[in-house]
Amino acid sequence: MISGPQIETTVEESVVEELIEKKDLIVYNDDFNTFDHVIDALIKVCKHDNMQAEQCTWLVHYKGKCQVKRAEYEKLEPMCTALLDRGITAEIE
Repeated sequence: MISGPQIETTVEESVVEELIEKKDLIVYNDDFNTFDHVIDALIKVCKHDNMQAEQCTWLVHYKGKCQVKRAEYEKLEPMCTALLDRGITAEIE
């Protein structure tokens, strides 16, 4: 038996998610921070697992920047501040 309200709810949730503007937390390369420091910060601040943090750190190193998180601004702002407090160059775009 197919339930109509479940389908409508799913469609409504999808529309609401699309209306919420997502932003990107970007980490930039610098000449000061070690790989281990950036990896540790991404694990603690952004809740990355070890492999994800390491991959992002390599992208930062070779490409100059990496989008490390995508979410609403309100969720990214404290993460960005925490990375900046650790001496890591980051911004929300």
